[in-house]
Amino acid sequence: MTSEKRIAVLVDVQNIYYTCQQAFKRNFNYNALWALISAQGDIIHASAYAIDAGDEKQRQFQRILQAIGFDVKLKPYIQRRDGSAKGDWDVGITLDALDYGEDCDSIVLLSGDGDFDLLVQKLQTKYQCQVEVIGVETLTANALLQSCDRFTAINDTLLMPG
Repeated sequence: MTSEKRIAVLVDVQNIYYTCQQAFKRNFNYNALWALISAQGDIIHASAYAIDAGDEKQRQFQRILQAIGFDVKLKPYIQRRDGSAKGDWDVGITLDALDYGEDCDSIVLLSGDGDFDLLVQKLQTKYQCQVEVIGVETLTANALLQSCDRFTAINDTLLMPG
């Protein structure tokens, strides 16, 4: 009997949203993502990390992600006094990835953020996990492209119709 590959999926929602908008002026297709990854094995963890601005359109999107199978993790949107905003999930994604690394054969990270290259290397060496990165190729940091086992560029098959 062959056991199916155990996969964790970690989505940096803000990064994917903004890079898809910048590169394609289109939204990412999370149903297509789920179909692509579930064809590779058994998704045992799936988390989408987002910023909660509290509006109804965003809550609708979060319900859609949950219906697909994602655990939606939210952080409050923080507006600083100087007008800038804060809200990233790098540390949360890293901690979860390190937790999931023990259970998984493969981790799929959706982000183009070069800060994750050290995480990718740690997952590979400590857990012998294969790490696949999915992102907008032109907006994905070279360090991340070089450290992952496999890179999948977001293209029409992973985008909502325009």
